Amino acid sequence: MEAHRGAVLCLAAEGQSGAIVTGGDDGRFLRLSPDGSLKEIASFGTRLVDCVAAGPGLYACSSSRTAHVWRSDETTSKTFEHPSTVGGLAFDTKGRRLAVAHYGGATVWERGERRWKATKLVWKGSHGAVTFSPDGKYVATSTQENALHGWRLRDKADMRMSGYPTKVKSFAWVGTAPFLATSGADEAVCWPFDTKDGPMGRPPQSCAYGGKQLCTAVSGLVGLDGVFAGFADGCVLAGRPSNDGSMEDMVIKGSSGTPVSALAITPDGWLFVGDEAGRILWVRLDGGVE
Repeated sequence: MEAHRGAVLCLAAEGQSGAIVTGGDDGRFLRLSPDGSLKEIASFGTRLVDCVAAGPGLYACSSSRTAHVWRSDETTSKTFEHPSTVGGLAFDTKGRRLAVAHYGGATVWERGERRWKATKLVWKGSHGAVTFSPDGKYVATSTQENALHGWRLRDKADMRMSGYPTKVKSFAWVGTAPFLATSGADEAVCWPFDTKDGPMGRPPQSCAYGGKQLCTAVSGLVGLDGVFAGFADGCVLAGRPSNDGSMEDMVIKGSSGTPVSALAITPDGWLFVGDEAGRILWVRLDGGVE
């Protein structure tokens, strides 16, 4: 299906519905249903749609410095301005808050009865992709440095997660701790968020060691301790986080010579692998995800 008249710049899943929302360089913000039906939520003309997000009954996208939020049953959006171009958007699991990453930190917009209230999270530099922890207590962003930055929302305590040889371009919440699994190294680096201090003062765990290859994409599911990691040579490994590398990894897909650009897994056990050549491979894991 040809959805955008140009490149697809971003997409996000709409939860259990199976639909996705997408943004493109044609200035359109779209919703694509599993049956193939396409809905234009908004069009911004010549302005790019940089980031998109979907939450329970809510959609959001950004164009330059402005984030737009719609209820799924309304056609008029709320607009929120920021100090620079928006780098990432994410709703919390209940859809009550929207995190917006930008230069100098992030802004958390919380929905009240009459209006949305903004809370600033400050950290120098540019911030890109953003995520809420599954319990809604933390926000983490990727940065232009080889690091992640996080905040504990209760007191805005800073958490710096560094030590990567390259920029972190992919992260996912996985496991029962849960862990924030990340790309950017020669293995999946997994930061624990199982205490009130998150990963502060603690080393990360790791799994899926790729040898001389850099991990380029990660995926997993909250509640399940498996991490799927894609690498620059096209290989995909599965592993379980550990402190000492004692957990054995499993090869899901061998090397192809083309870097893995995206990974996604569904609760019923379908693993999707995208690469930089534009190909998508999907495989049903035996027995589903357990």
